[in-house]
Amino acid sequence: MTQAETKSLSFEDFKIEVLNDYKVATVSRECSLLGRREVLTGKAKFGIFGDGKEVPQLALAKAFKNGDFRSGYYRDQTFMMAIGEMTIQQFFAGLYGHTDLAHDPMSAGRQMGGHFATHSLDEKGNWKNLTQQKNSSADISPTGGQMPRLLGLAQASKIYRKVSGINQTNFSEKGNEVAWGTIGNASTSEGLFFETINAAGVLQVPMVMSVWDDEYGISVHARHQTTKENISEILKGFQRDEDNKGYEILRVKGWDYPALVDTYQKASAIAREEHVPVLIHVQELTQPQGHSTSGSHERYKNSDRLVWEVEFDCLIKMRQWVIENNIASSEDLDAIDSQAKKDVLEGKKAAWTAFVSPVKEEQLELVALLNSIANTSSNKVFIEKYATDLAAIKEPIRKDLLTTARKILRLIVKENGKNELASWITNYTNKIQPKFSSHLFSQSDSNVFSVKEVLPIYDATAEDVDARLVLRDNFDAIFTKYPESLIFGEDAGNIGDVNQGLEGMQEKYGELRVADVGIREATILGQGIGMAMRGLRPIAEIQYLDYLLYAIQIMSDDLATLQYRTAGRQKAPLIIRTRGHRLEGIWHSGSPMGMIINAIRGIHVLVPRNMTKAAGFYNTLLETDEPALVIECLNGYRLKEKMPTNLGEFKTPIGVIETLKEGKDITLVSYGSTLRLVEQAAKELLEVGIDAEIIDIQSLLPFDVNHDIVKSLAKTNRLLVIDEDVPGGASAFILQQIIDEQKGYLVLDSQPETLAAKAHRPAYGTDGDYFSKPSIEDIYEKVYAMMHEANPAQYPSLY
Repeated sequence: MTQAETKSLSFEDFKIEVLNDYKVATVSRECSLLGRREVLTGKAKFGIFGDGKEVPQLALAKAFKNGDFRSGYYRDQTFMMAIGEMTIQQFFAGLYGHTDLAHDPMSAGRQMGGHFATHSLDEKGNWKNLTQQKNSSADISPTGGQMPRLLGLAQASKIYRKVSGINQTNFSEKGNEVAWGTIGNASTSEGLFFETINAAGVLQVPMVMSVWDDEYGISVHARHQTTKENISEILKGFQRDEDNKGYEILRVKGWDYPALVDTYQKASAIAREEHVPVLIHVQELTQPQGHSTSGSHERYKNSDRLVWEVEFDCLIKMRQWVIENNIASSEDLDAIDSQAKKDVLEGKKAAWTAFVSPVKEEQLELVALLNSIANTSSNKVFIEKYATDLAAIKEPIRKDLLTTARKILRLIVKENGKNELASWITNYTNKIQPKFSSHLFSQSDSNVFSVKEVLPIYDATAEDVDARLVLRDNFDAIFTKYPESLIFGEDAGNIGDVNQGLEGMQEKYGELRVADVGIREATILGQGIGMAMRGLRPIAEIQYLDYLLYAIQIMSDDLATLQYRTAGRQKAPLIIRTRGHRLEGIWHSGSPMGMIINAIRGIHVLVPRNMTKAAGFYNTLLETDEPALVIECLNGYRLKEKMPTNLGEFKTPIGVIETLKEGKDITLVSYGSTLRLVEQAAKELLEVGIDAEIIDIQSLLPFDVNHDIVKSLAKTNRLLVIDEDVPGGASAFILQQIIDEQKGYLVLDSQPETLAAKAHRPAYGTDGDYFSKPSIEDIYEKVYAMMHEANPAQYPSLY
């Protein structure tokens, strides 16, 4: 409460509000204490709690308004309780890993406790009205990883305030929302923190960053973490003044309730009204139980520090302030403390009962089935023993049930009871597995498979143009069609990107929709994630494919897991644009596709062979609600392609291959720039009577959903995968999909083979490319050798 607000309240109202705050903080503390015991007694696997941070989070909650977003770390339980988005029972459901969203709305048991989220989507994947609720973006564990997303959440408010023509319904009230970040003081050592702080200062977005400072990072003291042991001290240069934009930097003691309330109200006003970022350094906090249940803080804090932590515990200090200001007596507060203990204990019991009851019902069902099967089995004694042991487990988990059932299945594989038990196992797995595996991708009506292919249309006068112009004119159509779309990246604005695929777009659509940004790939991704979470349609441009590695952690831990870790209740349909393949030199010619596709499951990976295909992917993606990476061919911008007449409308299907050449002797599978070499090699192979079929994968994730490649193999009976990644990179994934998923081995007459680049990064120059990556001659000779093995008389050995 600000001073103005307290003056408008009667003393009784003021007293009620303060005591309610004290109750919330006390309940939160009791949850932490009891939660730790639940872990140590084995009911929960791991615990990380918000004890010691309760009072500043009360102040944050008071300044937090409908429409605002939080991007925080795993100690903000008091805040979630204070804004009414988490109950005691839900807190413990998360600790136990309850797989039902009705009980653990944060993640349906997919994340450990302490990771918080609200629902941006309804059960069908449609947007809720985010302006009418308090919002928390879903937490991740990597320290500092919440920072880039925070930047985008804040930037969305700036876009909604400054860019006209966007339908703000459900997403913004004229950009008056604040994005609130929280982080532990030690995690400010992460590069992602500094990158985000710098970017927010440059962009001038409504972001309030709270640093909870308890002087430690797990067991490591601040003197090993931060220069001068003080993050706000070393960030003084970011402080704004009359001549320079920057931050408002505020400091406050974490145990000073009235000062905290005033500080957060001040920060809210600055960020919300002026769109100026604010850093709040909350100092002198404690961590009464240490970092987590994995250890005790008595091991690394000296006796003086431990004594100080008791004296300056924020709850104790708040209690003293309440009594000193005659708001309540010690007896009144004791009564609140006592009731909090009872409420937390009851909430814990209710959460545990709800967690174990369904499993106990399933346990009874399986035990009855096993006893029935035992009656007619020659292994009756063994089965009854398994059934008795299973029935004796007082608090079973689902692993206990399936382990028992699957072991017994081995015993009765030749008996009459086998089919009944096998059916139970299959049905049970089909019922339970989605609780752990659903929503890696969108299950809404706007998923990528909802969009059908629309071919480019060419009129009789269609001219051959530099392929970049197809891309440029298609972006022009996109930005006109979708006012909520925007693109940003290094050199994307003023010069229209390094290959001029955005030529003239900034001049036409303005600096906010077509924007240059600094050299900071992680926060480019973060800008995109946060804005996509707030209803915008951002395209985040990473200049070159190998630069993507700066952002791979954000893509992997945050964007790729977002729908999964919220069980479908948050989404960020971000499009990531980059370019690569067949470049020269160690640093710009790598094609680390194996690393990428294995790190970012949950993001579609699209590898168009030309700019028309790439433009079609952008058109498709803007009609879906899923994130994707589009990798354009860098050596294709100046090649000639015909200009379609239906720009912005033609669509490349996702997960669908294209056969570029029919053939009968061997199937050649590749993607991107390498296809041009494959096509030339195929022409030369025809000269010796080898007729190769060429398939363009187009989409690595998802991969050939119609299983068309195996249909080709049924005709040719031979397979070669050509890839410019390292051996065992993307080619291994492609081969696994064809052989394992499509059962391609059933129709092969020869060993399936791969042709990849050398294991090292490609060397510089034309010769470096030739000796590092598959060449036309390499492809020709590999195919010829495979045909020699099949028919040595017709194809005598070349070497």
